[in-house]
Amino acid sequence: MKAKTLRQRWSRLLAEHRPSAGASMASGRTRALLIALALLLVLNLLLGWYWSREPDLQPLLEPQSGQPAGTHTASTLQALMQHLLDKPGGYLSNDILPPSVFLDNMPNWEFGVLVQVRDMTRSLRRDMARSQSQSAEDRDLARAEPRFHFDHNSWAMPASESEYRDGLKSLDAYIKRLHAGDAQFHARADNLAGWLGDVNTRLGSLSQRLSASVARNSNDPRVDRTAWSEIDDVFFEARGTAWALVQLLRAIEHDFADVLDKKNARASLQQVIRELEATQQSIWSPVILNGSGLGLLANHSLVMANYLSRANAGLIDLRRLLEQG
Repeated sequence: MKAKTLRQRWSRLLAEHRPSAGASMASGRTRALLIALALLLVLNLLLGWYWSREPDLQPLLEPQSGQPAGTHTASTLQALMQHLLDKPGGYLSNDILPPSVFLDNMPNWEFGVLVQVRDMTRSLRRDMARSQSQSAEDRDLARAEPRFHFDHNSWAMPASESEYRDGLKSLDAYIKRLHAGDAQFHARADNLAGWLGDVNTRLGSLSQRLSASVARNSNDPRVDRTAWSEIDDVFFEARGTAWALVQLLRAIEHDFADVLDKKNARASLQQVIRELEATQQSIWSPVILNGSGLGLLANHSLVMANYLSRANAGLIDLRRLLEQG
């Protein structure tokens, strides 16, 4: 009798602590939801890493013998814009959904490339595609330039991508007309010097913003110090700028070969390209460090500023050679 009573009490205890069917189902759904969220997080991290990979320094296009002057420069410009739109993940700067919305390195890199596309398109329209200041501007370049200057963060209609693709159509029409002999490109020293002046301004500004991360006297109102939270944005904008310039300068070396040789300026141009190529070295740190110059931690921004400053100095020498009679 006593043993039977103990068994009954033990059965009641097990019944009281055994989870109900509904509780088991709820627990199973919670576990499945957590697993799904974890998988989604991992997928976003992998996509974010893959989409944030920068391209290497391989030429986007190889020059072809016998093509009209300016074709390689215009085609390289076209390839730069196509890469922005068609690279893994596409154009990320105006995305509002994950994982793109959480990425900032690649959008800043994209902006650096985009600025160089805009500057070269403006130079083509303003100088290189015109025989003199009083001549008419090229109709296709006149349509392409404002398209490339469209807001780079616009996701509503019209989106940035649609405007940029319209600009690419106009640029492609200009290239086809170059092949057909119906468009102009003047590889003159003054035209090249004008574009290099724009590049000087861009590199000088980037170099100053990078160096200002360790401004000596942050209390001086005359010092515009770059905030530590923004230094990685400037760093990757500089990386994108330098990558685009390497591609464009290689094209310039081909299309302006006669001018460079006549002015003995080819060696100066190649030195600038080497300095800019050095900015594309692999980054082994998981974050962009902003140490205090000679302090314990590295300062990636100062290293980048050094390369850009040396490239900028080389461009100044190159412009002097081009402007000599």
